[in-house]
Amino acid sequence: MADGERMKIVVLDGYALNPGDLSWDELGRCGRVEVHDRTREDQVLERAAGAGMLLTNKTPLSAATLRALPDLRYIGILATGTNVVDLAAARAAGVAVTNVPSYAAASIAQHVAALILHFTQDVAGHSAAVKAGAWAASPDFAFFTKEISELDGKTLVLVGSGAIGGAVARIAGAFGMRVVRAAVPGSPTRAGRAPLADALPGADFVSLHCPLTDATRGMVDARFLAALKPGAILINTARGPIVDEDALYDALTKGTIAGAGLDVHTIEPRPTPDRLATLPNVILTPHIAGGSRKGVMLEIEAILNNCRAVLASQPVRYQVTA
Repeated sequence: MADGERMKIVVLDGYALNPGDLSWDELGRCGRVEVHDRTREDQVLERAAGAGMLLTNKTPLSAATLRALPDLRYIGILATGTNVVDLAAARAAGVAVTNVPSYAAASIAQHVAALILHFTQDVAGHSAAVKAGAWAASPDFAFFTKEISELDGKTLVLVGSGAIGGAVARIAGAFGMRVVRAAVPGSPTRAGRAPLADALPGADFVSLHCPLTDATRGMVDARFLAALKPGAILINTARGPIVDEDALYDALTKGTIAGAGLDVHTIEPRPTPDRLATLPNVILTPHIAGGSRKGVMLEIEAILNNCRAVLASQPVRYQVTA
């Protein structure tokens, strides 16, 4: 970059974060900004050429791509998960990489609670029945489409308990649930974490909050699901490929577990036809758990602070080193 020239900053897939209701103007104070709503993998090199900063949400940045971008100094991942970037290649190239690990903790925890409450209350199902006249046709003052289950005394197993898992734990505690924090495969042993194999058999609900790594990809497989009791519910707001969806379909159809609520998916958007979508004991939401406006504003501010730090040759927050 020539002296006096402003740094080129490229947002590869900005639409998910900012579909037009927010402004990129503040980012423009950091350099020459190019914002793309979406970027295919075969478009990355052309768009990123000469960039000192790249911001990506789900657009992958491979080792080959990073080697072809000698001007790159910083990659800001507009999300919590870091699996879209080859971190070893970035580290070898001296490129700082950050994510935003806690911006959506409250929003995601709220979504987890909503999924859990769906299975205990079936608010939507009861409302639909009332609107369809089923209650009017009943002789009783109370009308049930299913048994109501109290969360008080139920066991919630958290697989991964960073900022998001901690927020879920606080909500679960308010419901009177027993919270068990299970160790994440491939992660260092930490005090207060139960071995996963010991935690699963007692779970009424399992909520996933671990990163997608080689150790966790496909972690929720037939063996994992078979360790649960038949009434257990699986909740995934982490990353789709952590769950083997074929094994999950089999478990749900055979009664190995009672239900599943998925906000993240192996392929996004989910393709059709979709076997899981046909099951009445499955709730599928379109990757919206972390999408509260407040959370998005916090995320943008964190990324802006990192961009300012890079320009000032200062340390960036939440730098990913492994």
